[in-house]
Amino acid sequence: MNANTSGPSPAEWDEGVRLLSQTARDLPAGRHQFHKELLMAQIQQEQRTETAAPVRARRFRLPRPAITLPVVATALAGAVVAVLMMPGGTEAGGLATGPAMTTPVGAATTNGVPELLDRISLAAAEVPQQGIKPGQYIYIESQTADTFLKTVGDKTTLASYELHRRQIWASPDGTKGWLIDPAVNDSPEGETLSLPDELGNTRVAGLNAPSYDYLAKLTADPDELLAKIYKETEGMGNSPEQQAFTTIGDLLGESYPPAALYPALFRAAAKIPGVVVVQDAVDAVGRPGVAVARLDENSGQREEWIFERNTHVFLGKRTVQVNENRGQQALIKPGTITFTSAITNRAIVDGIKRTPSPVG
Repeated sequence: MNANTSGPSPAEWDEGVRLLSQTARDLPAGRHQFHKELLMAQIQQEQRTETAAPVRARRFRLPRPAITLPVVATALAGAVVAVLMMPGGTEAGGLATGPAMTTPVGAATTNGVPELLDRISLAAAEVPQQGIKPGQYIYIESQTADTFLKTVGDKTTLASYELHRRQIWASPDGTKGWLIDPAVNDSPEGETLSLPDELGNTRVAGLNAPSYDYLAKLTADPDELLAKIYKETEGMGNSPEQQAFTTIGDLLGESYPPAALYPALFRAAAKIPGVVVVQDAVDAVGRPGVAVARLDENSGQREEWIFERNTHVFLGKRTVQVNENRGQQALIKPGTITFTSAITNRAIVDGIKRTPSPVG
C-alpha cells in the first residue's frame, strides 16, 4: 500500500468488486473462491512491501500458486485490508461479523527473553513427532477470528469475523490439500488446495509457502536459518526484523516443522532484535499463557506467539494494536485484536478430510 493510508474510495471498491465478479463468472463452477482467495493473498504480499501496514488477513494465506488478474489487482491494490467486500457489505465466505475484538494491552519487557526462548526450544525438542508415510496428510485444526476495516458505501467501520473452526489438510510435498473455513469457503464442505491449478501452475515451496518436504531440508543451525530467512524475505514487510519474526510465526501456525527444525526456529527467533516477553496473553479459545512478541513500529501492532506458562507448549497467536495510527487505520484503536488463533489439533492422518481418532 502506498504511503497515503486513506484507502480506496467507495467508487474504487465498487469497481474492484464489479471487475472481480465479471472475472469469476468466466471461471469453471466451484472455482470462484479459488481465485478470490489467491487475489487476496497477492494483494497482501504487495502490502507487505510498502511502508504502511494494514490489518493482516492471514486466513487467505494458503499454499497455492500466485496467478495474475491484473485488472482486478490494480483496482483493489489500494485496499486498506485484504478482505473482499461484496455489494451490500457482506464478506467473502459469508461468515457473520460482529464488533471489533479488544483486549487490555499487556506490558512488554525485554527481560528474560533469551531464557524463555531457551526453555521453549527445549520443550519443542521434546515434542513427539509422528513420521509421515506415503499417502498421508498433515492435519491442522484451529479456532480463529480477526478484525478488519469494513466499507459499505462511504462509511468505514471495524468489524470482525466471529471465532470459528478452521481445518486444513496438506500433503508432505504441498501439492495436494483441502481447506474448510467459513471465512474463506462458501461451501461447508470446503475446497481443494490440490495443484496444479486450472492454468497448470505448479507451486514452488518456500518460506512463505512451505511444505513439509521443504522444511525438512532446512538447516537446524539457528544462525544459518535466520540468515536464510532474512535473505528469502528481503524487501517484504515493514522491516527485515519484523518480517523474519512474522515468517517464523507463520511456520508455528499452519505447518508441521520437522523435529530437528522446530527448536531451531525458537533459537533463531532469540537472535532477532526487538523481541519481547508479554507475561499475560490469551489465545483465541481463552487459554492463558506467556507470549513471545515483537512490536511493528510502523503499524503499531504487536505480534504475539502464546505458550502455556508451565509446559511451554505452543498454544496459538494473536496480533494486538498497541499504538495509535493515522488515517483510516486510526479506527483500529489500541487494544484491538486484529488476528487471533488457537491450535486445537495437529496430527498426521490417512487422507484428505479425515480427522484424528479421538483420544481415550
